[in-house]
Amino acid sequence: MDFPDPKAAPLRYGLRKLKSRYLLSPLAGYTNLPFRQTVRELGGVGLATTDLVNAHGLLAGNKKSLQLIETCPADSPLAVQIFGNDPAKMRDAAQFLEARGVDAVDINMGCPVDRVTKRGAGASMMCRSEETVALVRQVVEAVKVPVSVKMRLGWDSQQMTAPRFAREFEQVGVAAVAIHGRTRAQGFTGSVDLGGIRQVVEAAETIPVIGNGDVRTVADAAVMLRQTGCQGVSIGRGALANPWIFRQLIQWEQTGRYDPPGNFDERLQLLKRQFGYLEQLRGCRSAIIVFRKTGHWSLKAMRVRACLRHRFQLAQTQEEFDAALEAISKEGPVGGTRTGILPDMHVPVPSGPVERW
Repeated sequence: MDFPDPKAAPLRYGLRKLKSRYLLSPLAGYTNLPFRQTVRELGGVGLATTDLVNAHGLLAGNKKSLQLIETCPADSPLAVQIFGNDPAKMRDAAQFLEARGVDAVDINMGCPVDRVTKRGAGASMMCRSEETVALVRQVVEAVKVPVSVKMRLGWDSQQMTAPRFAREFEQVGVAAVAIHGRTRAQGFTGSVDLGGIRQVVEAAETIPVIGNGDVRTVADAAVMLRQTGCQGVSIGRGALANPWIFRQLIQWEQTGRYDPPGNFDERLQLLKRQFGYLEQLRGCRSAIIVFRKTGHWSLKAMRVRACLRHRFQLAQTQEEFDAALEAISKEGPVGGTRTGILPDMHVPVPSGPVERW
């Protein structure tokens, strides 16, 4: 398996040189501050991006929007991803974030969800060339921090507009472009079009293009880099299934080898640490409720028996939560050992573009 040339130029967002070419993608409902903290502690993350944040909600002081941009000194470098269709609000949201000290602003042009695209935001921006470029230009000119854009290949197979947008965004001063290798019409079905991502790479002359989609393993990242020529790789669900993937990628890049992901005991400790960070933010009762979604996938990756996962989901108090984890710890994984390598975990994606994340 080929690995990147160690002499290759480092990945840069504007003037900032990132520590690695591997980025944590926005993943609605999952890539909150506690998750970012735990993944960063494992090592290898070059840049992390928040869940997508409504620009209007941010400016209105919406509680949920403000929670999405929570950060801490260790959570750096950090990009906040905003979405919306009003240029003035997107500009003002970017300035608001710059004043709060974020390292970069990311504009969402890739979300395929119906409730976002119907408002003229997300992937629907790829259908309005002049308006979209004008909006991006306004954001870029309003702030000094790097501005990036996350988009899909196009709205559908007849409107593959990403290469053109990449060239135009480069001209207005965007620092980087991330490309999910599917169209909006595909949603999350089918396979990522690596050739389509390569066309975007070839369209951009000076800014980095970040490949995204279907990267669940080091081998997947190797294929993405080799076949597209992209300068970096952004990983979402692959990191949810295996939070060690960024560290593995750095090891692979430097030596051609990498350690296995965490075993059962290590994953259990990671789960507890992530919950602890969430508890600090929300308090115990609220943290238990919020953590159910993340805990569900973590425990499935650990091969925990279904009845014990269900017990964990039903916990309402600290005592019940601790008791559920103690029972899980005592029994260990199904079909494996506590210290051995667990089978690969696949995190499913929504079945269509209008599904809620």
